[in-house]
Amino acid sequence: MKDYKLMTVGQIVADRFDHAKVFNKYGIDFCCNGDVSLTDACERAGAGVDSLLEELGQTQPNHSPIFDFKSWPMDLLVDYILKFHHRNIRYQGPQILQLLDKVCEVHGEKHPELHEIRGLFQESWIDLNNHLTKEEMVLFPYIYDLFDAVTQHRPVPPFHCGSVSSPISVMMHEHDAEGERFRRISLLAQGYLVPDDACDTYRLLFEMLETFEKNLHHHIHLENNIVFPMAIELQENCERTC
Repeated sequence: MKDYKLMTVGQIVADRFDHAKVFNKYGIDFCCNGDVSLTDACERAGAGVDSLLEELGQTQPNHSPIFDFKSWPMDLLVDYILKFHHRNIRYQGPQILQLLDKVCEVHGEKHPELHEIRGLFQESWIDLNNHLTKEEMVLFPYIYDLFDAVTQHRPVPPFHCGSVSSPISVMMHEHDAEGERFRRISLLAQGYLVPDDACDTYRLLFEMLETFEKNLHHHIHLENNIVFPMAIELQENCERTC
């Protein structure tokens, strides 16, 4: 195993996504705060570094190549993000909002936190749509152009934002906002623990919210810890050699 003490938590999960299970167990944020060192992350979580490293060493590797995202070419990673994560967010968001309306109407009086959850998710849905559109219209097209230019040995095309780091910093800031918002949603939902008086719709809602959050964390991880660093490094290397 690599010397994970010298790596950030985002780099560790990028090395093997199986390790996300261990970080989730200790409440260590590897997506929005993926640039934190393992030592600092353990200190914040109240976990021992050595014991956590032991658990990381015991995770069973998943041999399916679909999880080896770090080895994928950058254009394929962007394809995956667009076709899986972006589509799922846009498909599941309205479904969850409809369920929230129903559950708030029936259970909102006894569980007033549902109304705040609904408000937070509504805000998230609006902001995420704008966020995805900016990626699709501005950042990802340039990443495709950058990748094609380098692989085909052509000059890197000019970018109206200047450096690719500029829109990336905006996207990462918005990722942080979504991570914080869903931490609040999860807290209000008590970790998506369904109350005893919950109906089947209530249960389905919490299942979908939990899945939505997990997929969002994976989405942010892929971008913050793999795609964005690759794009910045590619542009910097090209500027030095071209």
